[in-house]
Amino acid sequence: MDWSLLTCARKGHITYAPTDPELRARLQTPTPVGDAWRCLRCGTYVHGDPHGTGPADKAPLVMRGKQLRDQMIMRFFAIERVLRGIIVGAAAYGLWRFSHDQKSVQAIFEKDLPLFKPIAQKASWDLDHSKLVTMVRHAFEMKSSTLEWVALALAVYAVIEIIEAVGLWMLKRWGEYFAVLATSFGLPLEIYDLIEKITWLRIGTLLVNIGLVVYLLVSKRLFGIRGGKKAHEAHLRSASLLEVEVAAVQEDVHHKSDVSGR
Repeated sequence: MDWSLLTCARKGHITYAPTDPELRARLQTPTPVGDAWRCLRCGTYVHGDPHGTGPADKAPLVMRGKQLRDQMIMRFFAIERVLRGIIVGAAAYGLWRFSHDQKSVQAIFEKDLPLFKPIAQKASWDLDHSKLVTMVRHAFEMKSSTLEWVALALAVYAVIEIIEAVGLWMLKRWGEYFAVLATSFGLPLEIYDLIEKITWLRIGTLLVNIGLVVYLLVSKRLFGIRGGKKAHEAHLRSASLLEVEVAAVQEDVHHKSDVSGR
């Protein structure tokens, strides 16, 4: 799949006219209906005036190819973080409300529970001794202050997830570091939960989080891996169409000087 063409089809082309004559000539071509300029993203020649002009180092750094694929992956993780943050935030709010209406909720629960016993008996389910009912009754016995602290912890976790999502969606380097650190701190707890009980949801959550950490560390060169930030920025520049053309012009100049020197 050509991510550059796909993105240009959705967002439109990006053209730029550098002031350097040789570089300008490499990005421009005359046609019977007027000049056409190479798109900095997909490389296609586009008729009409360029979107910008100026020195080459002032041209926009346009993501293309694998960079666009990486952007989609990052935003997939961002959406997953937002959904998780919303769910945890809703749980925090529900628990906080429950801590203030604990007695009334307990009364409703104990009053309505017998209504479900005939259905449970048909399913051979001992409702009075089930783990779910036991957990709910245990929650009723907890202090209101304890429930409030648990709600606060869930709220903090939800905020962390939202911050992760914002940083990843905006493709910010601080967001990548924040996501790696926050996710890594949670991995031991997820492994412990998986040891306690294996479920497909827990396995999937653990694999997603491990995949996110490994992907960010390797592809974004965090914490000095694979050359760190300088190597990452150099890789981004090397993938830019304009940078490729600048390098080609410089190579031509060196080649001509070598020939003339002989």
